[in-house]
Amino acid sequence: MYISPEEFKPIAEKLTGSTPAASYEEEELPLDPSEETLTIEARFQPLIPESMTKSKDGFLGVSRLALSGLRNWTTAASPSAVFAARHFRPFLPPRGPVELGEPWWIIPSELSVFTGYLSNNRFYPPPPKGKEVIIHRLLSMFHPRPFVKTRFAPQGAVACLTAISDFYYTVLFRIHAEFQLSEPPDFPFWFSPGQFTGHIILSKDATHVRDFRLFVPNHRSLNVDMEWLYGASESSNMEVDIGYIPQMELEAVGPSVPSVILDEDGNVIESRPPSGEPLQFVFEEIEWQQELSWEEAARRLEVAMYPFKKVTYLPFTEAFDEAKAKNKLVHSILLWGALDDQSC
Repeated sequence: MYISPEEFKPIAEKLTGSTPAASYEEEELPLDPSEETLTIEARFQPLIPESMTKSKDGFLGVSRLALSGLRNWTTAASPSAVFAARHFRPFLPPRGPVELGEPWWIIPSELSVFTGYLSNNRFYPPPPKGKEVIIHRLLSMFHPRPFVKTRFAPQGAVACLTAISDFYYTVLFRIHAEFQLSEPPDFPFWFSPGQFTGHIILSKDATHVRDFRLFVPNHRSLNVDMEWLYGASESSNMEVDIGYIPQMELEAVGPSVPSVILDEDGNVIESRPPSGEPLQFVFEEIEWQQELSWEEAARRLEVAMYPFKKVTYLPFTEAFDEAKAKNKLVHSILLWGALDDQSC
């Protein structure tokens, strides 16, 4: 019958209204009037409660309070936001020769079979650093409390090149992140999408972004893992369920454009005048010298996150044809969720 100082602090902050705001000095991404900016829009459709297994018995035994953070999350936290093109520099490949489809880590995983997993009993994300800042800022458009590093491996963000031209790259990426939907005095509720994937087309010096899209794949019947605690310690009982979210997506409205341009006399012309239609920009066609299919690039990112994917896993209906052709036995595995994403 006691609570520790660690338990008391977030409750006291909540009750006194002094909850630390999720504003980080290192996360400030100031805009320079001379650089290009782009607008990114968020599209969000909330999780379908009927897709959860516990809905089958009417959420029997699940307190309404436990799911309040989930039920109240019906819209994106920020429908749109403006970014500078240079903010996306972390998506550029590392220096030196990089082959098409060769994965590199934007945010390397810090977990292994030896380190175990991170604490479940947390509410507020740690301040993002370095390359984590842009990903944290993007995911904050969905919800104010994104955790760029998941509690369980494989965590982090991995990317590879899918196209190269003289001046541009197309980068495919995969991000494992999760959200904390509760605040004190409620108990933690973790919302872990299977993955965030997407692509960015940007200039090699990151001064121009031609296209950007990030989304949670929705082609499977289940794509989100949810875990919530019934207590304020690591040993508290935990409930687990899987569900389906139809849409969780960020997309650039158009290519990045200069905020300020000069006319022939050197006078400043705003690209977004206060009144009237914005100036129309014409962009050159990009001629790609090398290209790799999206499917092959995505497969390589899968293998980087999940080394067991080096073995070919086949759908049930295809496995027997392959086994017959190779004269091998079939090893069938039945799972609740997909083993190659974070929803399982």
